[in-house]
Amino acid sequence: MAYYRSLGAVPPLRHTVFRSDTGALYYEELMGEEGFSSDSSLLYHRYIPSALVAARRWELPDQTLTPNDPLLPRHLKLHGLADASTIAKTDGVTGRRLVLGNDDVRISYVVAGATSPLYRNAVGDECVYVEAGEAVVETVFGALPTGQGDYVVIPRGTTHRWVVEQDRPVSLYAIEASSHIVPPRRYLSQYGQFLEHAPYCERDLRGPSETLQIDEADVDVYIKHRGASGLTGTIHTLPRHPFDVVGWDGCLYPYTFNVANFMPITGKVHQPPPVHQTFEGTNFVVCNFLPRKVDYHELAVPVPYYHSNVDSDEVMFYVGGEYEARKGSGIGLGSISFHPGGHSHGPQPGAIEASLGKDYFDETGIMIDTFRPLQLGEAGLAAEDKTYASSWSGGRWLS
Repeated sequence: MAYYRSLGAVPPLRHTVFRSDTGALYYEELMGEEGFSSDSSLLYHRYIPSALVAARRWELPDQTLTPNDPLLPRHLKLHGLADASTIAKTDGVTGRRLVLGNDDVRISYVVAGATSPLYRNAVGDECVYVEAGEAVVETVFGALPTGQGDYVVIPRGTTHRWVVEQDRPVSLYAIEASSHIVPPRRYLSQYGQFLEHAPYCERDLRGPSETLQIDEADVDVYIKHRGASGLTGTIHTLPRHPFDVVGWDGCLYPYTFNVANFMPITGKVHQPPPVHQTFEGTNFVVCNFLPRKVDYHELAVPVPYYHSNVDSDEVMFYVGGEYEARKGSGIGLGSISFHPGGHSHGPQPGAIEASLGKDYFDETGIMIDTFRPLQLGEAGLAAEDKTYASSWSGGRWLS
């Protein structure tokens, strides 16, 4: 994280005795990245944070991945995945359904009407986009209120849960990395401050607003971690609730960033996707395309030119407005377009001509580019519109 925060009670000197008003010792925990060599925070617990009283296996939701073979561009309709009869019992962690993934990143979707169990991802950071609804993400660092348009960035190993009010479900697009997820390095100074040319800054990031001190016994925490054959899960039972932190300080913590605070970069002619980048992880980037003024050269073509992703797969999640380049393809709100490396793609037939002379696009899309091929999860297979690959050829398909 780019800058330091402190919340609650912390001692004046780190790694020293710190007691409550009754004389009880607080237990200091260092949560840090890259083996004491990168960002960290110090948390002060009322109880021993390492204590366990039981452990059992957690059977993860289906993590099966199917190769994109034969190689095809694909259209996935995520809104068709939710079952109205089960939303009230579905939570934002165990209810996630895998849409796309590879060894670097997994993309899941869920419409949740129930509060999740306590959860910790020990594989990598998570960046969860709130498509619709509201929730409170309660974490060991404190509470994070979230709503539509928020990215919620949760560092690896952070114990948290998604708290949802009854009859007010929330739609979540979860990006789970096998690495850390950070702002693009080109936006930051050598010391981590956002630079003047960055499309957002520290003012736009919201950290936890209050500590949570919950006093419960024998509490389960669901942990996603690496196993012998890939991802696996374990449920730890703790003797005391992990939200016992009286204070913390440092540069590692969960935060939210709302897409409305991103300032789109525009130009005289069409600007390529890197100007829309918001975050990056190992072998992938996250971008957002937002309502904006478009190219102002008198001969500009506002929609993207045809392009071949020779080094990456491109995934676009359409969440607002009307995406000019995809008109006529069947894509709408809640759709994902998946354009793999090795296939040239671009505007639908007629979209270029229709865009000429326009000076504003009303569209919101969340894009992920990966630098290793993606495969289809069970939800991606279930949500596919199998006519999409023929949409550039007028529906003509040779069987």
